Amino acid sequence: MNEKPLVRVVSAEIQREGRYLLVQRPEKAVLPLLWEFPGGRVRDDEQEHEALTRAVRARLGVDLRVGERLMEVRHAYPAYEVVLAVYRCDLGDEEPSPVDVAAIAWVEPAHFADYPFPGADQATVDALLGIKGS
Repeated sequence: MNEKPLVRVVSAEIQREGRYLLVQRPEKAVLPLLWEFPGGRVRDDEQEHEALTRAVRARLGVDLRVGERLMEVRHAYPAYEVVLAVYRCDLGDEEPSPVDVAAIAWVEPAHFADYPFPGADQATVDALLGIKGS
């Protein structure tokens, strides 16, 4: 029995005035044009908070403060399995730009259904909504 490759990913839950920052995956990415919390893969030589800081800077052009680890979700895709850790983060007064993503949006949880998410990210959204009691 072949085991699927395991991919470690981190994402940032960034909230302002009741809205969450979502990013749209680039058109040429795996799972193109779907929406997710900002983040990226964890490299073999990185800690999760380092990967999150690097990925958000590369994709949105901003530095963030990584806070508490909120949850971890495992999700199996056909060719690999993802372990996704979500951290509460803060941008301070910095304004993100879509540097290496197709688009960004500040979205109220009531409107998350208007933004299609990949499977692993949908699981984090569902858990977030459960935690927040929306």
